[in-house]
Amino acid sequence: MGYFLVSFSHLNATLSMREKLTFSDEQRDVALSDLTAQSSINEAILINTCNRMAIILSINSHVEAQKYLFECLSKHSGISIEELEGVANIFEDRGAIYHLFSVASSLESIVVGETQIVGQLKEAFSYSHERGYCSKELSRVMHYSFKCAAEVRNCTEISKNKVSVASVAIAMAKNELGNLSGKKALVIGVGEMSKLAAKHLIANGVEVSITNRTLKSAKALAIECGAGANAVDFNNLQEHIKIHELLFTSTSSDEPIITSKMIDKTLNERYWFDMAVPRDIEEECLCDDINLYHVDDLKAIVDQNKAIRQEETLLAHEIIDRFSMEFFGWLKSLEIEPVLKQLYRMAEDAAQVESKRVIEKGFMPLEYEESLQKATSQSMKRFLHNISTRLRQSAAKPSADTTLQALQYLLGEENAPDLYKCDHIKG
Repeated sequence: MGYFLVSFSHLNATLSMREKLTFSDEQRDVALSDLTAQSSINEAILINTCNRMAIILSINSHVEAQKYLFECLSKHSGISIEELEGVANIFEDRGAIYHLFSVASSLESIVVGETQIVGQLKEAFSYSHERGYCSKELSRVMHYSFKCAAEVRNCTEISKNKVSVASVAIAMAKNELGNLSGKKALVIGVGEMSKLAAKHLIANGVEVSITNRTLKSAKALAIECGAGANAVDFNNLQEHIKIHELLFTSTSSDEPIITSKMIDKTLNERYWFDMAVPRDIEEECLCDDINLYHVDDLKAIVDQNKAIRQEETLLAHEIIDRFSMEFFGWLKSLEIEPVLKQLYRMAEDAAQVESKRVIEKGFMPLEYEESLQKATSQSMKRFLHNISTRLRQSAAKPSADTTLQALQYLLGEENAPDLYKCDHIKG
């Protein structure tokens, strides 16, 4: 058993490619079902955010799993397998775990230190787990990644002055317009990104109008945001985009919600921030008075953010290194336990046989049989104690596989436990 992870993000794939690799819930369900139906793939989780699409698998064969995965991605996106493999970041086993821990710790995010990624990973994990596409093997991986992310947040200042794509977009708006106080902004959508945008805008003195296909949801978010926010009817979207100077959109729509047919030229310069993938604003929506920014256009502020957090990032990588080693050490310890149990069982059987032989031969009276059995059993346990302790300690060392194989050899094939039937996972 091994791990396989493929990632397309802002670091290696264009926005256009990432849009084609986006999965709706229905498409995600079909993809996960197809993947886990393959004999080379045991479990699967699909992660879809505004700046990445990643799939992590528990597999039996790296070659077969990779071949089928890229066939599925090519069929879904319409992009050739050759182009996908040429762009994708591909990780196996320890590399896959290290990358996942880095993602969970927000080191691979477009905004280093953002805190939304853990929630997105938990959603992706829950989705797969509830539908039976992942269980013990990837559950252990995901829970360990959450522990690692928490350690990075607690032991570094990488998330100090919390940032997000939404806050960076607003910072860019401030760079363009200066003081935002008194401006009017339209926020489209009621998801986490839209909520963050609305709250940041209000904190900057902006009058915010929130719209969503479901007006009730827009009103609920407006109430949550408090004074400075109100809900407007989505059916009047064309009019709203005309009268608002600022626009921030982040919906889960598969198609653009703002098209070129809806655009009317105005006398006022407008600043639009499309934080959605796929994009909410049609690419052809170009007009002299509209300044349009996508998630990948935030590079200047993102680079500044990375520079500020560089020292904390190095510390975070040290934590991820440690957690990666601990994770595989923990997995190896799970593998060692069944062998240790078998070793103790064989020692116990040997102690009982010898106790019984001593009584049958008349070397000790029958009334001492119980005490003799206890004494021989305790002697074997005392002898094995240091051995078992050293074996457990060896789990975290590179030589763990060799040690375990040697012990299995010494036990003999007929006595060694079938590790694939035990309650553990191979590392």
